[in-house]
Amino acid sequence: MKIWITRHGQTRLNKMRMMQGLTDEPLNETGIRQAKEARKRIGNVHFDAVYASPLDRAVKTGAYIGGVKPEDVIIDQRLIETDFGKYEKRKYYLMGPAMTLYWACPEIFPAPDTVETVESMVKRSSSFLRELEQKDYDNVLISCHGGIIRALCGYMMDRKNGICWRPKAHNCEIRVFDGHGDYKTV
Repeated sequence: MKIWITRHGQTRLNKMRMMQGLTDEPLNETGIRQAKEARKRIGNVHFDAVYASPLDRAVKTGAYIGGVKPEDVIIDQRLIETDFGKYEKRKYYLMGPAMTLYWACPEIFPAPDTVETVESMVKRSSSFLRELEQKDYDNVLISCHGGIIRALCGYMMDRKNGICWRPKAHNCEIRVFDGHGDYKTV
């Protein structure tokens, strides 16, 4: 099974450089264009299933890239973005030291109060992927977010700490895994 993992297209909050965890912010025009261009990059790939976070930006990105209608995208709550708690909708440069250090280097700094931990992200993403691996798919697309994609990739790369924090995924970047191990970007 090839597992294609993508981060959603750009939103207004991305453009404003603000944290957008659980806020259900839609794609902006740039985000829609990014998703359509990503579909063109991958050509005629047929996905047996398209999964997404319940947030609109992930569902729409999955539909565009997956070549399906939004109502055909399979929603899974475990793919939702990281809960940023009190840091939600804050400018990246105004988060303060605790959140800035955690988001830059979670291997060293703990999650601040109200923020979802790496352990929680790893637990829900690995639960999803273990279940997915039991399916009989050739190609499956997962449309998600910049935080949770780090845990999904960590699982696929068999990382000891469960995350692949760097490099961060850009909007509509697609990482393709053919089994566990390294990925290619398309």
